[in-house]
Amino acid sequence: MDQIEKKICALIDARRDELLAFADDIFNHAELGFLEHRTAGKFRDALQGLGLKTEEGLAVTGVKARLNGSSTGPSICLMGELDGLPIPSNPHANKETGAAHCCGHNAQLTGVLGAAMALTDPEIRSLLSGSVVFFGVPAEEYVDIGKRRQMREEGLIRYGCGKCELIRIGALDDIDLVVGHHSSCTKKYLVANRSCNGFVTKLVRFSGRAAHAAGEPQRGIDAMAAAQIAMHAVDVQRETFRDHDSVRIHSCITKTETAANVIADEVCMEYSIRGRTIPAYLDAAKKVDRALRAGAIATGCGVTIETLPGNLPIVPVKDSSVTREALSLIAGDTPVTETGPDFHSTSSGDYGDISSIMPLLQFNTGGFSGAFHTPDVEVSDPDDAYIIPAKVFALMAWRLLRDGAARADEIIREFEPLMTKEQYLSLMESMMSVETIEPSPLPLLDDESVI
Repeated sequence: MDQIEKKICALIDARRDELLAFADDIFNHAELGFLEHRTAGKFRDALQGLGLKTEEGLAVTGVKARLNGSSTGPSICLMGELDGLPIPSNPHANKETGAAHCCGHNAQLTGVLGAAMALTDPEIRSLLSGSVVFFGVPAEEYVDIGKRRQMREEGLIRYGCGKCELIRIGALDDIDLVVGHHSSCTKKYLVANRSCNGFVTKLVRFSGRAAHAAGEPQRGIDAMAAAQIAMHAVDVQRETFRDHDSVRIHSCITKTETAANVIADEVCMEYSIRGRTIPAYLDAAKKVDRALRAGAIATGCGVTIETLPGNLPIVPVKDSSVTREALSLIAGDTPVTETGPDFHSTSSGDYGDISSIMPLLQFNTGGFSGAFHTPDVEVSDPDDAYIIPAKVFALMAWRLLRDGAARADEIIREFEPLMTKEQYLSLMESMMSVETIEPSPLPLLDDESVI
């Protein structure tokens, strides 16, 4: 470490108790995406307490603050996510919202705040060539789709995730490079320069005709039967997907009848269709559409298929060495590992949308136990969970912007965007559609019917 890097770590260590209190408070008051008003307010207040001017209400709840160095240069954004997951059975779940931080987003937010505590030091700030943006971003988790549809109808949002919205409204237009963090229950000190899946979401409604299932089933048109046929038709498509496309299809039934002896007149479903590339998951989505239509046609039901854009695949950068360096400075005897561009994850996230337009650097740290996206998540090591990310965020920003921002400029110069912002918005709009097939029941037979 150079002397500034030692000072960065010392400044963060000096405010350890304050950071742990902030992290614990957020951990125990989780909120769902686009509804994180309390969390955003806490983050805003902490940034303002450092003398930073904040912008608020970005994509409903986003909070943004900028720290300008002593000379002009690129704009580096340190991102922390605000939202939790709908896992009310977690011991730390918010009793009012049913949300829980079972993916470590409170650690990201704490890390960004800790980095701000160090980088706002006058000496460190004076040596930065460029600016650092501290951003609390909403709604990374693509959940509570019905609520987000309502918010879209009300004009509050257009897309399903926070970073997508921030791109759309221009809140990232003044940013050149993004640094993101992920917590882990099993890995420590990981350079996460990998690719991952993108996806689209489908909201499906089968409409039939209710009837007594035992007494007069012939009078019914079973929406549940249509859904079952559709699900089986999706299953038989799976062997048509190429292995290297990493296609994953997940579904759930969100609404149906609650009695076995009632023929369902309505069944609602959600589908998530993922793949390594945009063409791969759009191809898979077309096959899902065929299966959904088949369920409707076979039973005479109607079906409405609403397609919504999810997230794009992550595009790795060419050189992530600055991430490894920053992790190595605090790792001690713990090895720093790396998932490089040859490694592919079948998970998804809205950092993929960021990476299609500008360079993205990501790192993982530990400090949690259990398994993320399950109820058993706990904080096992507060320093690993909260203090280490703060140091890595700050050290990365320092290394990117010191010495005339040479490292940041090189990464930005070498980056080849997958698309422009305008092309991104056009793609997202092209993935939004609604298709409706009206019910087509056969005439009911009466007792006098003859051939």
